[in-house]
Amino acid sequence: MDSTIGKKNGGIKSHTIMRVLTGVPEFIRHTAARVHDHVMLGMVKLPKDSFITFDRAYIDYRVFEKFTRRRITYVTKMKKNLTYNILERRYDRDTSDARVRRDDIIEFRKRLKNGKELVHKSRLVEYVDPHTRKRWQLLTNNADLKDAEVIEIYRRRWQIESLYKQLKQNFPLHFFYGESANAIETQIWVVMIANLLVKLVKAQVKREWSFSNLVSLLRNSLGYYYDLVPFLENPERVAANSFVGGRSPPGQLQLNLV
Repeated sequence: MDSTIGKKNGGIKSHTIMRVLTGVPEFIRHTAARVHDHVMLGMVKLPKDSFITFDRAYIDYRVFEKFTRRRITYVTKMKKNLTYNILERRYDRDTSDARVRRDDIIEFRKRLKNGKELVHKSRLVEYVDPHTRKRWQLLTNNADLKDAEVIEIYRRRWQIESLYKQLKQNFPLHFFYGESANAIETQIWVVMIANLLVKLVKAQVKREWSFSNLVSLLRNSLGYYYDLVPFLENPERVAANSFVGGRSPPGQLQLNLV
């Protein structure tokens, strides 16, 4: 997320890990925009046999090797400048997913800053998106997954993009109330907590609400004391009963001018 405050331009990155089944962030770290994303991949602590997918900006080949040793499956988009050797061609037109154009086991070497050479074996799955016709090249260290499973795992990464789009559309993140790093980070945390609370409320209500409509209704009802779940199930009836006889809703805060 980028912010522009007065004549000063600044940026802050919010690095997030989300469990795919819940859609709720479980790991969040904020850094200045100038900090490279790949620094954060080494901070990730996952149990063995976990699966993780991330954007190619987070690629750190040393961490790839650690993931492989710990039986952690990664799926990410390959960098265009990666030089590699093909060890095995696995693509089979008859058994592969129709979107797939290649499926190879590859090996690449990277010179580390300490002078040592890292040798890593990976799997390259290349496919064409049927909607956009774009060609995607994915890397994974799991040779047992089906082509379609590799593609689907990376597709689920867009849940994080959807989360931050949701945050920016429904909460005040296009501007910041303070200029200090602490003020900006505090505002982001408040928004994340508010987003989580709305999701918890939405899960308790049987009536179908779009997230944006639910946020808007809650925002406009903050000055009233309603039993929340019944109100969201039938806001028209609850509100009408509160205004019978022209009375103000029960518990509404009053401003008395003396």
